[in-house]
Amino acid sequence: MRGHLLDPDTLVRSVASGRQKGQHPRWRRVELRYVDLKAGRHLQITAYDETQAHTSNHAPGDEARDAVDALLDEPFANWHVDTTTQTHQVRVTKKLEAIVHTSDRNAELEVDREHDRDKSRLLSEDDPVFRALGLSDAEGRMKPSRQAKYRQVEEFLRLLDSSITDALAKQQLRTPTAADPLRIADLGCGNAYLTFAAQRFLTEVRGLPVRLTGVDVREQSRDHNNVVATGLGVDAVFVAGSIAGATLDPPPEVVLALHACDTATDEALARAVEWGARLVLAAPCCHHDIAAQLRRTPTPSPYAMLTRHGILRERLADTLTDGLRASLMRLQGYRVDVMQFVESQHTPRNTMLRAVLTGAPVTGGGVRTEYDALVAEWGIRPRLAELLGLVEPAP
Repeated sequence: MRGHLLDPDTLVRSVASGRQKGQHPRWRRVELRYVDLKAGRHLQITAYDETQAHTSNHAPGDEARDAVDALLDEPFANWHVDTTTQTHQVRVTKKLEAIVHTSDRNAELEVDREHDRDKSRLLSEDDPVFRALGLSDAEGRMKPSRQAKYRQVEEFLRLLDSSITDALAKQQLRTPTAADPLRIADLGCGNAYLTFAAQRFLTEVRGLPVRLTGVDVREQSRDHNNVVATGLGVDAVFVAGSIAGATLDPPPEVVLALHACDTATDEALARAVEWGARLVLAAPCCHHDIAAQLRRTPTPSPYAMLTRHGILRERLADTLTDGLRASLMRLQGYRVDVMQFVESQHTPRNTMLRAVLTGAPVTGGGVRTEYDALVAEWGIRPRLAELLGLVEPAP
């Protein structure tokens, strides 16, 4: 991989992530690409710690070589390397053995090496998908009123990219082929801004064959999205129906639920578990169900001050709901991360639950004990627990 990383003409992008057993890299994640500056082409390295990104540019030759060698010395568990003609994945096992997978592209990829802020986006603002969705104008410029949505799309794509890269490297997701694309379902897709952006990025930038299905209860959304999909010529289909009633055969391997309202997020998580989805990304919206239960149920001592004021009770309901969802998904055999996927100034609904199927459901132990104690103390019944059959539905 070193040779690919040091080739300023063919490297498209590379990502290092994860950690080898018992080791801790300096960075949580590192991205590499070549950019054209006034001083010539340089290797741009963006390294992420727990709170921010650090970007540096290195001239080809000794400077770039030293920077790459320093990163290769870090105990990352996964490397994903995209070149103009191939995609390479390297995974380090628990026995410190390297497993390498290489696939050829159907056509040579054109590389964008512009350095300005807009061009460094995962999808540039003049991408056809944004014009089709009405986010950019006829000249390919993002409309001022849609900048926050564009930022949300960008941050979601970064999270989706890293999640799929890690899952592929750890063989938690199979490597898709043109004959058998990766199956992705977006539940409660609405007008499918993030759906179409994900499909465009994964196919055109990452070179991954995907087949996408969007589900929304509104027939208007289905008709609109199918027209957009036809116009873009993408492998996507949209159906009208409830999340709970959606029938997808074969079942999806990746499930997205982005801002599905209230218990619709619970329905999406339950369907993902039912389908055995390998990767789930859910961005909850409003949290009315637990909030209503907190209003009806006496607050356990000494937490009355947390529910006395309406705004604090609502925020507590948000935290309880998503914390319980994370615990319930862990009980189903998923590794769960709860994170912020876009800054709060762009959208107040900026929490993301990422769940990766890793093994058999947890039947006992600390996770179940903590969950049972929490719901008993607060006297609440999470909707997701009912949908998963862990408790009887409320009368």
